[in-house]
Amino acid sequence: MPIISYRDALNQGLAEELQRDPNVVLMGEEVAQFKGSYKVSEGLLEKFGPSRIIDTPISEAAFSGLAVGASMMGMRPVVEFMFWSFCYVAFDQIFNNAANVRYMSGGLINVPVVFRGPANGGTNVGATHSHTPENFAANTPGMKVVCPATPADAKGLIKSAIRDNDPVCFMENTILYNMKDEVPEEEDFIIPLGKARVVVEGKDISIIAHGKAVHTALEVAEELSDKHNISAEVVDLRSIRPLDEETILQSVKKTNRALLVEENKPFCGVDAQICFLIQDQAFDYLDAPIGRVSAVDAPQAYSKALETVQLPTKEKVLKSALQIL
Repeated sequence: MPIISYRDALNQGLAEELQRDPNVVLMGEEVAQFKGSYKVSEGLLEKFGPSRIIDTPISEAAFSGLAVGASMMGMRPVVEFMFWSFCYVAFDQIFNNAANVRYMSGGLINVPVVFRGPANGGTNVGATHSHTPENFAANTPGMKVVCPATPADAKGLIKSAIRDNDPVCFMENTILYNMKDEVPEEEDFIIPLGKARVVVEGKDISIIAHGKAVHTALEVAEELSDKHNISAEVVDLRSIRPLDEETILQSVKKTNRALLVEENKPFCGVDAQICFLIQDQAFDYLDAPIGRVSAVDAPQAYSKALETVQLPTKEKVLKSALQIL
């Protein structure tokens, strides 16, 4: 398999779906002539033309609403946000309308739209450009939420998201765009939504994470093995909703300990839901309280020094793992 970047994997997945289905379109600010803020759409305008790769005005509310309406009429729009923080401008279109139309139409109208772009802190762009809103997106019935951690997952999940008949919030991480790894070339390569992956098998503790936090978890698992003779299992959620509860519970029942890691804020975060799931359905298997490491509960700092310690660091996660053990 070729080794390509997370950015190129997304590009490849988008190109394949645009080629496969003429109803797929990509729209957003500067996705065409500028090739996207993070160059994810590079080369797509030249290949598919301005009727499929559409530069929009700087109005998230307008083009998100346009995409929702188009999806109700049979199109499969992919909307790019420069930052997921800008979804707040289109809150009504995404979380009130897109998420509810299928239910309110009695299943007669599908809304196959994908909202995608970077959702992360750690790039020193300030509190209004650094949200990780997977928790409130997942709180909305009818909405699916995906957070790929690797180039292969980025490609396989974006293809599944585009083919899905429900609205999907597809949350990427700016810091991962340059990450390179093996990615299957075949055009039928897809990863089902709602299927987690056990990245590393282990027997002493389950470290459960999503997005960039998966890579922090892997660093911790390596150090636990090398320096402490501890076997940590790392579970990559991939999807937040639907959530692969079975894989989570199987892992915890095997290791008897759980550490949850996310770059989201702690209050009403994704890991609060997973913590409830574990204590509700696997309490008797636990040999220690569930641990949790998330971002510091404050607006994202602009200062690089402050933001670095605001997010879950390897040191924080390692300390929590050793406390649990």
